[in-house]
Order: sequence, then C-alpha cells, then structure tokens
Amino acid sequence: MRKTTLSVAAVAAVALLAACSGGDPEPAENAATEEAAAAPEAAGELVIWVDENRQPAVAAAAEDFTAETGVEVELVVKNFEDIRADFLAQVPTGEGPDLTVGAHDWLGSFIVNGVVDTVDLGGQESAFEDVAIEALTYDGQLYGLPYALESVGLVRNTELAPDPVPATFDEMIAEGEASGAKLPFVINTAGADGDAYTYYAFQTSFGAPVFVQNEDGSYTNEVGMGGDGGYAYAEWLAEHGQAGDGLLSTDWTYDIANQEFADGNAPYTVAGPWAVPTYTEAGIEVAVDPIPAAGGETAAPFVGVQGFYLSARSDNALVATSFLTNYISTPEAMQALYDADPRIPALSEVAEAVAEDPVVAGFLAAAQNGAPMPSIPEMGDVWDHWNAAEASIISGDAEPEAAWDKMLADLDATLNG
Repeated sequence: MRKTTLSVAAVAAVALLAACSGGDPEPAENAATEEAAAAPEAAGELVIWVDENRQPAVAAAAEDFTAETGVEVELVVKNFEDIRADFLAQVPTGEGPDLTVGAHDWLGSFIVNGVVDTVDLGGQESAFEDVAIEALTYDGQLYGLPYALESVGLVRNTELAPDPVPATFDEMIAEGEASGAKLPFVINTAGADGDAYTYYAFQTSFGAPVFVQNEDGSYTNEVGMGGDGGYAYAEWLAEHGQAGDGLLSTDWTYDIANQEFADGNAPYTVAGPWAVPTYTEAGIEVAVDPIPAAGGETAAPFVGVQGFYLSARSDNALVATSFLTNYISTPEAMQALYDADPRIPALSEVAEAVAEDPVVAGFLAAAQNGAPMPSIPEMGDVWDHWNAAEASIISGDAEPEAAWDKMLADLDATLNG
C-alpha cells in the first residue's frame, strides 16, 4: 500500500537493500550507506482518533504501517460529534492523539487555539481535488490531509425531467412547469429560520460570496456579500419569495422539501447525497447535476471536506506525517475510506473511479464547481444574521435591500465591534 516516497522510518530498510545488492560500492557510496544504516528507525507509537465508520479503513492502513515500520498504532474510537471539543481540550495539556479525523471547518478554531500543525504532503497536492486542498489551507499553509468531500447538487426526478438540468435557474423552472408536476422546484428553507447553506450556490452565482477569497482559495475575514451582487441576490429572493411568484417558501423545512420530492411532486430539488436514500426508497429514480446559475456567474455550492489533522503537540510528528502521506493518501486506503463511509474521495484518481456511479459523478461535478465552506473563526458568527435575512426576504416580511443592509450592519458590528 505504501507509496514510493521514503519516510525516515524506511531509511534503514533502504540501507539494508543497498548492502545486499551485488558489487562493491564506491567509497562515497559506502559512506552514504553507513550513514543511512546509522539513522534511527521509527519508534514509539501513534495515537489516532477515528469514529466508528472510518475505524476499519484506518485500521487496515495502520496494520500495514506497523508491519513495515514497527511503529504501533492505537486507534481510539470516538463519537464524531465529540472529537472537536475533546481535541481542543486535550491537546494543550499534552494529551490527545497524534492524528485525528475531522471536518475542515474546524480548522479556524484549531489554529486560534494552537492545537494543529501544518502537514507536508511532499508535492502530492496536485493528486487531490483542488477544492479539498483549498479547504485545509489557511494563510497559505496546508493543515491536514483531505480524504473526502461533499456538497449539495441539483437532484432531478428522471421520470419528470429526463434531460440534464439547463444551465440557468429560469430555464429549469420553465422545464419544471412544463413537467406538469405540482411544484416546478422545491428547496429546503429550514422554515422561518432560513438556510443560507442550501441556497448558497444561487447566491454565489450573483458574485456575492460570504467572505472574500485569496488567490489560493483561502478566505480573508472581509465579508463579500455587500455591493451590487448581494443586492441582486436579495432582490432575486424577493422576486421568487412568498410575496413574489411563490417559487420559494419558508413553509419548506428539510423534511417537507424531501417529502415533496419523494412523493413525486417536484422534478427538481437541491440536496446532498445524504438525502438520496429517502428518494430512492420512495421509488424515485434520480440523477444529479450541477446547480444552475440564477445570476451571471457559476453557481458554487459550499463544499465540506473531511480530513486528518496533525496535533501541534505530537511527539512523533514526522512519523505521523509519514503515515498520512505513505499509507492514507493511497488509492487503496482512499477506496477503503469511501467503502466505509461513502463520501466523494478527495484523491482525484479514486474520485474518478467511484464516479462510474452516475449519482456520485453528479455530486462530484457539483462539488468541482463549489467553494470550501470557510474555516476561519469568523464563520461561526455569520449564520444567524445571514439565515434570518434570507428568511425575512423570502417570507415577504422585509424589503430585500433593507433586510440585506441590516444583515451587513449586524455582521460588521459582530465581526468588528
């Protein structure tokens, strides 16, 4: 399973092979061989936190790692929802793991609290999906090994809408209306709370990202939702909201939107792979397409990335990095992780292989259009104001520009006050 990149733990083995090869080495080669043979082998153990779903795949990689390096690996199985808080609490005390599985949007708090270290992939970055590397990049540095990604896409009922979704929202709605279904389109709005996450691709198509991004894909803390793009998106919400043509509604929660689609009442919805079993179990044959643009730019949904973080207090950081780069970032390990917990692999080679399934291919195409959800600490302060503004506009309770201005002012007070 190991790649050809040589870790410190492998130096002694390389030296042994050199010594056993035919012929007498030149003096310079002799010195190099003796120096390599004197290098210490990896020792000690690694502690890795995983959840129950991913434990078997990581255990298989760890078994190979131990067999080839002699380093023992202890896997600690934890509830995924507990890992972030436990990592933040234990690492500063010198406890906790060398490596942990985690979500990319934990990165901001991990960096602020000094609990995570950078990871050197040894030039392997180009083998991964760009958005996956962007998601774990902070201030130009890579903090972790990405292994999986997910995003919402445009899910289509193939009986009602046999052709791929058109490129624009308006064209999609026209085809939805022509299908004769009860609704041309349905989307989760989280009721009166608002759901900026599910709607985000439509917002980005107006050129109004939540935060401004750097050239490498990492985020600044400058809010990007102001200006003409933000106002145009707010007007679009109002135009199609309950005081407009009624295409969008705060009556739709996650469960209601899913049920409408599962009942065959709409040809199109925006949803993630986690919702697909609800549809297929109801007998709906689905296809997945990139989300059509409502504005003049590409509709870029949020992409969530799962990865492995390296503790800033690890006593075995070099060995831990070798485990990641030589044993986890292999096609075999990435396939095993996908089999254990089917999220789109971040390693492009494996992503392309599993994309033989057309539903997976659709979500991959949607994600490739997307942008990583910001992992900066400021992101946690955005949701309440943002969700509330969208819900008030869709419901017709607020004028679009006034509601958007209030949101921007509230964000400025929260982030810069």
